[in-house]
Amino acid sequence: MGVYFATEWEKVVGNGELVNAEESHAPVLADEVITWLQPRSGGRYLDCTVGYGGLAERLLSRTPGDSMVIGIDQDALALEASRNRLRPFGNRVQLIQGNFRDVKQHLAQVGILNVDGAVLDLGVSTPQLSRPERGFSFSENGPLDMRMDQTGSLTAADIVNRWSESDLAWVMFHYGEERYARRIARALVAARKEAPLRTTFDLVEVIRRAIPVRARHGRIHFATRTFQAIRIAVNRELEVLEAALPQLIDVLTVGGRLCVISFHSLEDRIVKQAFRAREAGPSPDVKILTKKPQVATAQELERNPRARSAKLRVLERAA
Repeated sequence: MGVYFATEWEKVVGNGELVNAEESHAPVLADEVITWLQPRSGGRYLDCTVGYGGLAERLLSRTPGDSMVIGIDQDALALEASRNRLRPFGNRVQLIQGNFRDVKQHLAQVGILNVDGAVLDLGVSTPQLSRPERGFSFSENGPLDMRMDQTGSLTAADIVNRWSESDLAWVMFHYGEERYARRIARALVAARKEAPLRTTFDLVEVIRRAIPVRARHGRIHFATRTFQAIRIAVNRELEVLEAALPQLIDVLTVGGRLCVISFHSLEDRIVKQAFRAREAGPSPDVKILTKKPQVATAQELERNPRARSAKLRVLERAA
């Protein structure tokens, strides 16, 4: 099954020039999410990846004054930016630093057991890509970090310098669908014997030398799949998603809806399978509202190329 990977250029630049990432980062499929959530007076809505607060701001602006948003994010920098952005909404906002895999625990922390809607916007954000010191970008030189939660112990440097050749190849093949995974893994092990890989450009250069010349010029940058695979491994993104989805369904009120936006087929497959398994279970308590994932309109793609690979799936909690 093929994967479309949005390039960093699509996410970070518009007319060919770098832009202010915090200002330019637009929530993907925001109007569609709000339409599906059907926010109402007194409603409680959960943004599991609140990021820079763009979606939460729209949701609060379009709902009555007694509704509220609970925002979760593991990125401290993003959460601080979101706090500043959402300050005008006062106590209608509760922000929590943490991972959405612990969503029930986080809600209990603020005295909430159930919500009327939840949103999960997966992947890396434009501001994260635009900061070289975070190590997410192959187009900017920085330390091999890639942690969304910077208190985490595992970094990209740990993976490329310590993991075995077979583990590296497995990660790149399964998480990045990188056809040259074995060649790149072999090259990484050889390179680190000479000196540890410390920067993103160190990693890019090893990948460049490992792959055939013809593979260095294609639709996407040749390092895209490897960088994504390592980022997924650092943050255990697929494991977290699998653990979080049942919890998110559990915390919905009857009639409450869960909206999940994914950016590649690995995530989308997990969401689709989790939704179908719950709907077809021995005691089905959900209804899938999107038989096929919803994608961005041509108008949104023109404004925000990052939306090109986004897929939205929606589920409703039944009685």
